Amino acid sequence: MDLTLTDEEREVREWVRTFVSKEIMPLEQTVLERERRHERGLTFEELKALQDKAEESGFFGVQTPEEYGGMGLGALMSALIEVELGRSFVQFKFGGDADNILFSANDEQQEAYLLPTINGDKKSCFAITEPGAGSDARNIRTTAVRDGDEWVINGEKTFITGGDVADFCLVFAVTDKEKGADGGVTCFLADRDAGWTSTTIDTMGEWGPAALSFQDVRVPHASILGEEGRGFELAMRWIGKGRYMLPARALGACERLVEMAMEHAQNRETFGAPIATRQAIQWMVADSAVEIEALRWLVLTAAWQVDNGRDSRQAQSMAKLYGGVKANEIVDRMLQIHGGMGYTRELPIERWYRELRLLRIYEGTDEIQRRTIARNLLAGHASVRGHLG
Repeated sequence: MDLTLTDEEREVREWVRTFVSKEIMPLEQTVLERERRHERGLTFEELKALQDKAEESGFFGVQTPEEYGGMGLGALMSALIEVELGRSFVQFKFGGDADNILFSANDEQQEAYLLPTINGDKKSCFAITEPGAGSDARNIRTTAVRDGDEWVINGEKTFITGGDVADFCLVFAVTDKEKGADGGVTCFLADRDAGWTSTTIDTMGEWGPAALSFQDVRVPHASILGEEGRGFELAMRWIGKGRYMLPARALGACERLVEMAMEHAQNRETFGAPIATRQAIQWMVADSAVEIEALRWLVLTAAWQVDNGRDSRQAQSMAKLYGGVKANEIVDRMLQIHGGMGYTRELPIERWYRELRLLRIYEGTDEIQRRTIARNLLAGHASVRGHLG
């Protein structure tokens, strides 16, 4: 693999790095103060203002195809951008993106849902997880029964990202119990106006998912996304759209945390010398640096495979698993280096401590990643010699 960046790619990364440093990081203290008051970090108006400022420089729809007005960047560059965004805990993403499976919409659906989402006029959420169907997505119980030219949806969804603010959802429901997941699950585009409701779920971090309730929610037959009964395939495509992006963001956080800890260790003195001279501190820094570099190559390898049309599922599972585990170990070490100050809310370390814990749960738990990795190896679909073996 030759991962040398072109001049243009380097310029893209440097622009994002500068944008994060000048526009996003200065907002961190304000965001922390708001979150302590249980308020939203960035208001919609503030987020939109940042997105508009980025769009003026051409940053709009990072992975959205150019024919839809986006940048159409590949997986590798998208991952590198995500690393830079991860250097701040402020939840920001560039405008112009939409759920990848929305590009499977027909012309009428694209006009009603895809294009307004890209333009920022509508917000969507992906609704498959249920109280009894998290990692086991095949066990969903929400049903949709046809009644003439309409479908009647009943069920509950939980831990839905963006569910409290979404204008419409991509909801997955069983339409044929006999066929099960393979042929019996359908994806529907359901407007909030159709009658589904949401309730925010309070969590230990600032990520505020929602529970969705569907009680005799009626949607037209034309709201089916893709084909009837083929919803599970769409769901797997959504879930597998880029697990390398999650550890990529964690990678940026780990870089920033280690830099903060090194600066603190060089300035904090005990017994007449900076704690940076203590072997215990040096080993924590060294171990973290090695793990950051290993994570970097796991993330970039997975993204490189995507760009080159290879089956990247094994590499993505490895990056997701390693990234979640090591990010939690690294933030714990960096809090330890800061001592009591790291435990306070004057510094953002405890904020990252809570936020990074989520990485080991959502979009595939550690256990699911281990299961996937082991099954692929034992079935001969992957080798411990790697993709070059």
